[in-house]
This record gives sequence, structure tokens and C-alpha cells, in this order.
Amino acid sequence: MASLRDENMGMPPATQLPDWEVDDSYTPKSKRRQTKNDHDGLSPQPGMKYMLASGLDRIMPVHKRYWGLRRRSALTVMSLTILAIVILTIGLAVGLTKRNANSQFLPLPSDRQSFTGDLTYYGPGLGACGVTSSNTDNIVSLSHFLFDSQSVGTNPNTNPLCGLTVRAERFDEQVNAMRSVDLTVVDRCTGCAPTDLDVSPGAFDQLADPAKGRVEVTWAWLSPTPTAQG
Repeated sequence: MASLRDENMGMPPATQLPDWEVDDSYTPKSKRRQTKNDHDGLSPQPGMKYMLASGLDRIMPVHKRYWGLRRRSALTVMSLTILAIVILTIGLAVGLTKRNANSQFLPLPSDRQSFTGDLTYYGPGLGACGVTSSNTDNIVSLSHFLFDSQSVGTNPNTNPLCGLTVRAERFDEQVNAMRSVDLTVVDRCTGCAPTDLDVSPGAFDQLADPAKGRVEVTWAWLSPTPTAQG
């Protein structure tokens, strides 16, 4: 009598069925995910892009015209206008900040303290104040930062700094002593820092050796005696 093992050896191997065909309780993952959402009361959420588009449609319906333009053109114009306003605002803020920063360091006549800067000399002639000077005149050209800050119009001759007097002094190594000279404002120096003075060769010679060309000087405003040309 053939054994059960011999009988099984003559039969084809059994085919293994998937779990979902065998077990009625099996649920696919996609179905389980959907069932979980149904049980939790959740629904797919709209994306951010959709939400923004819906909000824009409520505020500016696409079928309407704005300033005679289609919505897309109107939005472009609005965006460019806002960008221009932002750039202008930033530019004004930066300009005002720089102007205020420079004003804090300007040696104005109302300030009676002494200032220190570089002393140089140049060949004078007809100055910004409308006065013609020579090499031997005790005259001074002020920094354009200082001169322009006090302008009252387009005519530099009417600048209230014209005709004012400053007293410059320094220790002169040639004579081993302090020396000073009173200088009248007649011109504007474009290469000078706010506290620098550019004077005539004769005035420079009274304070330092002309061969040095540039030295340090201390100066202060004297009582105002303006002679601005009208």
C-alpha cells in the first residue's frame, strides 16, 4: 500500500494565493488609508497656491477690468508701482541719513569751538564769493561740504559764509613758536574735507614752510562780518 508521502509526490505543488484572496479580513494599504481618513473625519486640504488664487479671485474677479486693463496687466502695473515706491522710500531714507550724518560734523559759524584739519594753499583768483584775490591776501577757501550746506540759492556769491573770518593757528617749527593769522572766506574748495582750509600762498607762509605743502592746523570762527555779494 502506497504511503501518503508517495501519493503527495505525484501531485503538482500547491499554488500560494495572495493574502487578500485567502483572508477576508485583509484590507489594501490604500483602502486602509482612506478608511482611516473617513474615520477621523479628515478630507484632503487645498494647496497654498490654490488658496491664494481663490483669495485673489474673490478680491479681483478675473472677468472684470481694472483701470481699463485686464486683471493680469493691472496686477503688473500695481506691482511695478509698489516697487517704485519702495525704491524711492529707501533712497530718500539713505539720503537723509547721509545728510544728517554729514551735518553733525560741519564746523558751522554758530559753533565757537576750535576745529582741526589740513592746511593747504592754492593760487587764488575770482572766488565763489565773487571776490578776486591775490597770492598775498589773507584769504581762505572753505570745504565744499561746509560752503554748500549754507547756500541760500543758485548764486554762490550770496552764500552767508562769504566774508566771514576765521583764525588759523599752529606751532611753526621754523620759529619754534605758535603763529596765527586771520583769514577771510572768499572761495569754495572741492578737494577739502569739512574741517580743512585752503589758503593763499602768503597766508600759508605765515603758518608753515611752503615746501611742506600740507600741514595740520587748528582754527575757529571769529565774530561774523559777512560781505556776501548781492
